[in-house]
Amino acid sequence: MLFDIDWQVIADALPFLIFKGLWFSIRLTLVATVGGMALGTILALMRLSSVRPLSAGAEAYVNGIRSIPLLMVIFWFFFLIPVAAQMIVGSDTPVHVDPFLLSVITFTLFEAAYFCEIVRSGIGAISNGQVNAAKAMGMTYRQTMTVVVLPQAFRIMTPMALTQMIILFQDTSLVYVLSITDFLGAAGVVARRTGRLVEMYLFAAAVYFFICFFLSTVVRRIEQRLAIIR
Repeated sequence: MLFDIDWQVIADALPFLIFKGLWFSIRLTLVATVGGMALGTILALMRLSSVRPLSAGAEAYVNGIRSIPLLMVIFWFFFLIPVAAQMIVGSDTPVHVDPFLLSVITFTLFEAAYFCEIVRSGIGAISNGQVNAAKAMGMTYRQTMTVVVLPQAFRIMTPMALTQMIILFQDTSLVYVLSITDFLGAAGVVARRTGRLVEMYLFAAAVYFFICFFLSTVVRRIEQRLAIIR
């Protein structure tokens, strides 16, 4: 079977696979990581807040999202947001929303729950002595967090955050079920068009493997370097 593989099909499809499919997956991963980290940091600070409604609300959101399969969340957003937009603008039909924008919103809100716990663990690793010292110097809560706590916490949690980003990159393939042309979706389009399913899905698996393996190696080296610094 190995010698029956048509490598030319892969070569001919490379521009479409890379510039259309893989570029979609990479953009989605990067944007959702930044958005998820930003929202996750806010949620982490809310969970650590002494204001009970804030901490309870953030806890309910995080636990709720983490209890729902990502695929279900994807279906919710892709079918409910156009309907919600239709009700808001008073349209007769569901409003068309750009698939990439919907993907960003979905993955950002979902990943924020996981980044929240990563940020919270990073903040928890900072000793109370540094916080008390900042208070003794007259720093406000905001100054203590932005100047003392968060910079150290982000350094500590960098390996965990990058690992979560790798998981996010793998999870972007789930939009394939909605016929969105991510990398796996692009491979599927070529496979159906040429009838070469084995070649396309083997190539897609190889690309996912090498990208994730390379990033995992980078994460391990960063983790070792940070361990030396600490």
